[in-house]
Amino acid sequence: VQLQASGGGLVQAGGSLRLSCVASGRTFSNYAMGWFRQAPGKEREFVASITWNGANTYYGDSVKGRFTISRDSAQNPLYLQMNSVKPEDAGVYYCAATERPIATVSADFDYWGQGPQVTVSS
Repeated sequence: VQLQASGGGLVQAGGSLRLSCVASGRTFSNYAMGWFRQAPGKEREFVASITWNGANTYYGDSVKGRFTISRDSAQNPLYLQMNSVKPEDAGVYYCAATERPIATVSADFDYWGQGPQVTVSS
């Protein structure tokens, strides 16, 4: 069972980037999913999460109004649209899945994927 995120890279401050996450080995269409990130020397930070059907979304305060989490349950992938990117958005991004209806704390997520590095140039 694996979650694999992609789409990271170098982006200019103020620019946009879209991350994707797909699952292999099983389907997560009935799981709530989320994105976290971790910058060097910092703790893992909640970015966003979404219920299994996409009806409800939650965001960390630092990304509200700029990032959008979405999913295509039929096709499995999870997305994170990052707009108006700031230097403080840089870090390694992780996608995760939880058996709970929804979660915003890393300890409540059951499955994790190694995410891509996002680098922001100012």
